Amino acid sequence: MSIDKLYESVKDKGPVCVGLDPNLQHIPEIFDNYSSIEDKLFFYNKAIIDSTYDLTACYKPQLAYYEALGIDGLKALKRTNEYIRNKGGLIINDAKRGDISTTASAYARAFFEGDLEGDILTLSPYMGLDSIEPYLEYIDSKDKGVFVIIKTSNKGSADFEEIDVNGEPLYAIVGKKIVNMNGNSVGKHGYRKIGFVIGATNKKENEGEYIRNLFKDTFFLIPGYGAQGGAAKDVMGLLVDGNGGVVNSSRGIIRAFEKSEKDFDIATREAVIKMREDFYVGL
Repeated sequence: MSIDKLYESVKDKGPVCVGLDPNLQHIPEIFDNYSSIEDKLFFYNKAIIDSTYDLTACYKPQLAYYEALGIDGLKALKRTNEYIRNKGGLIINDAKRGDISTTASAYARAFFEGDLEGDILTLSPYMGLDSIEPYLEYIDSKDKGVFVIIKTSNKGSADFEEIDVNGEPLYAIVGKKIVNMNGNSVGKHGYRKIGFVIGATNKKENEGEYIRNLFKDTFFLIPGYGAQGGAAKDVMGLLVDGNGGVVNSSRGIIRAFEKSEKDFDIATREAVIKMREDFYVGL
């Protein structure tokens, strides 16, 4: 399953996940020669991938950036995912889908076998466990995976996720229900088929350690590092000996060139190297 593959990729390359979030206002001028949005986005992504592939556990395209640009944006995502797959890399499609029954099944087909195919998909659980069930057959039959939103990195996460329910935060209750779902068994590296999205911007003391102890055998996708304010020290409690999760950075990597006098590919690569060093120093 893809969570096992992700564990192995982190073991080989470290826990960095590069977010591919193309914002036309922040794409360097060297890509202005491409006449179509599709080509501009694809070759921009390709340059990021080529300069970071040997240092990166996986790539995470944020679907909204591509959907906002219409058909050209989606074509660029299709080519990007195919390029990553052809290089043997892993793709987390960050779509945060959350719907039930046949609609969830259609989303599963779209992101696990359609033009936008990736390895792992992010999901929202708040329509219930049956909104997650249609994806499980792909985990078993096609080596796919999901990351379910549990504790996010945005400021408003406390509005709902941290509501106290009989002495426990709501996110802990949601997570426990998913851990106990039928079919959510443990893979060969000791992590469950269903992973969780856990933000790096936890501000409560020892919250990272609390979450990791609560979900010892769950693999985490950890957003919020870098531009959103999360630091390496905020992530350490969520990892297990440097594994058990991937740490995403988008703007901190793909816009590093804006604060550098070096070429785009060099600045991008150096940002990943710096991020990796942050974690290895702390371990």
